[in-house]
Amino acid sequence: MNIVIFAGGIGTRLWPLSRANSPKQFDAIWGGKSTLRLAVERLRPTFSWQNIFIQTVSNFRSAVAAQIPELPAKNIFIEPDRRNVGPAVCLAMSRLRQLGQNGPVAIVWADHLVKNPNEFIKNLKIGEKLILEQPNRFVFLAEKPRFANNNLGWLRAGKKMGQLSGVNYFSFLGWQYRPDQKTCDQFFRSSDYYWNPGYFISSVDFILSEYQKLAPKIYSPVQKTLSAKNVRQVFEFYSQAPKISFDNCLIEKTDLRDAIVLKTDMGWSDPGTLYALKEALQKKTTDNVISGAVFNLNTEDSLVYNLEKGKLVATVGLHGMVVVNTKDAVIVVPKDKVKEVTELVEALSRDGYKKYL
Repeated sequence: MNIVIFAGGIGTRLWPLSRANSPKQFDAIWGGKSTLRLAVERLRPTFSWQNIFIQTVSNFRSAVAAQIPELPAKNIFIEPDRRNVGPAVCLAMSRLRQLGQNGPVAIVWADHLVKNPNEFIKNLKIGEKLILEQPNRFVFLAEKPRFANNNLGWLRAGKKMGQLSGVNYFSFLGWQYRPDQKTCDQFFRSSDYYWNPGYFISSVDFILSEYQKLAPKIYSPVQKTLSAKNVRQVFEFYSQAPKISFDNCLIEKTDLRDAIVLKTDMGWSDPGTLYALKEALQKKTTDNVISGAVFNLNTEDSLVYNLEKGKLVATVGLHGMVVVNTKDAVIVVPKDKVKEVTELVEALSRDGYKKYL
């Protein structure tokens, strides 16, 4: 089975830890290693270097090559432009098909954390077997929720459909992206709803056939991109694909009978916001997560990062707060407002502060 790791995002919601030229997947935020490096190490040695591919954008190519020097250069796929995940997955699958790789493939992400890699690998292998049995379907990994997280997507699993190698698999009843807190609370109390890590296994041929059938406005320009005669045409053709998520362009249109769910408990987290980073690193909710020269007095449930040498960051009586100090930017935000960091970054860009992004 081939694995494609997507590493082209810029982590806007994690600003100022994540910047346009130094996004979160390349920063050492866990045990001195980047999440990209950890993603690759989880896959090795179960999967060979020949079967691991990383897709990113052109200005991150050198960062990928530097952090993963073992990866063959031909296994680094480049997106001509950021058009969201819908076109990106179609492009990666099309490139695999060009290489004669039409069989099972797993889609994973470079900016996630997994505390139980053995569980992760076990479910990837089960997914591979399920696709070898029936290539024309999706196998979604669904993570057992630890709390009612409204920063994530949720999957709904249905009845048991069968068992493989002692692992049960279930019908797929749909998904919902970042529901409101009340809905998340309901999902968390239910035994049917799981976090959606965005990991799935399918076959290259089936994914591309779904694009051709359900998302022709993506499929057509991507195929033109691969046959382009020059760099100008590459950008011209790829830019014709609409900016849309994979879920919106394909999964919401896919026949539910063409998908199954594997329930997992792999300690997965997506540190996609500043507070989500705290949740990924904390041992319990009231913990403070700190980095650098930090002194907290009567502060709890807060993330305080100080990346500036020679300066102390001190807090008094904070609860549920995020404080990040870097050499050129400081942010202070309550935990329930971290999703608005995206709006902040957009406003900074619009109002003349791009150099800080």
